[in-house]
Amino acid sequence: MNTPPTQSKDFPYWLVVAGVIAAYLMFRVVSDDLYAQVLGTLSKGIGITIFVTLVGFTLASVIGLVMALASLSRFIAFRQVARFYIEIVRGVPIIVLLLYVAFVLAPAMVSLWNWMITNIGFDPIRNRDFSLMWRAIIALTIGYSAFIAEVFRAGLQSVDEGQVEAAEALGLSTWLRFRLIVFPQAIRTILPPLGNDFIAMIKDSSLVSVLGVLDITQLGKVTAAGNFRYFETYNVVALIYLIMTVGLSLMLRRLERGMRQKY
Repeated sequence: MNTPPTQSKDFPYWLVVAGVIAAYLMFRVVSDDLYAQVLGTLSKGIGITIFVTLVGFTLASVIGLVMALASLSRFIAFRQVARFYIEIVRGVPIIVLLLYVAFVLAPAMVSLWNWMITNIGFDPIRNRDFSLMWRAIIALTIGYSAFIAEVFRAGLQSVDEGQVEAAEALGLSTWLRFRLIVFPQAIRTILPPLGNDFIAMIKDSSLVSVLGVLDITQLGKVTAAGNFRYFETYNVVALIYLIMTVGLSLMLRRLERGMRQKY
């Protein structure tokens, strides 16, 4: 009886097709002056997209880990605060969170700062001094920290409690148990979904264009509005995002296979 091939052994025909399309678009970029001009303009936004993603994801991971640890704490107050934060933030769309942080939370933070420094002698700041890029980073940080917290929580809970109890019986402190026993095992469960969240943040970073941040998407909108060549412009926009996301996805899959073979 013939058994169907497993999914892991499937030849990546999709990658071949995607590679052919990408090669064709790259050829057009090299050979067509319009494509080359569009790419030159959009390349200025690549650095902004990468910066927003890296800073936002790093901060979101730190906050997410803290929230995950709080949700697993033996103190009910910590657990309830963590659950409140995670559930409320996860229920708000990223685009709404961006607008709320940019036009509600950021002005409130500026007002609070000015109130705090009135008697210290520092000059007050204005709302426009709080850059839109950092408002976008704060919004992405808040939004993704709730999802990342659930990733960390699930990974930490996947570790066998017997090993933790054995480490406690050996006299290891809470920090040593976490660093030597829990986290090295949990990271194998955490890494794949954490990588998926990173890729998702690259795509969702395009939403910062609604605030006028000059990322790839915003520069694409400005370029298309100026030359009226929407087909060529958004082809290049899509190509840049696909190169970043598909490339990272393939790297993460290889890393995941390597960790599976190692452990």
